[in-house]
Amino acid sequence: MVKAITDKTFTAETEHGVVLTDFWATWCGPCRMQSPVIEKLEEENKQVKFTKMDVDENPNTPQQFGIMAIPTLIIKKDGEVVEKVVGYHSKEQLEATLAKYTAQ
Repeated sequence: MVKAITDKTFTAETEHGVVLTDFWATWCGPCRMQSPVIEKLEEENKQVKFTKMDVDENPNTPQQFGIMAIPTLIIKKDGEVVEKVVGYHSKEQLEATLAKYTAQ
């Protein structure tokens, strides 16, 4: 299960290793399409930590990162943002993106 994080826990949860955070909202159709893709990736890829943040309940972090559209996926490596992906992406697209930041 992808771990839900908050404004308070974001930094601690994303400061080590490769972490993908899915910024989403319950009312967002494309977000509901993206979630099962993220869940499947989490099952298959143990090199990446997968987290999600509800933007309605946690407005500070999305504002800090300039997130204007959802879903937005932010990939951090050792606490630094290395990639920001906006909109729905397929499992294959996300696998290729994550492969750039994980040892093969």
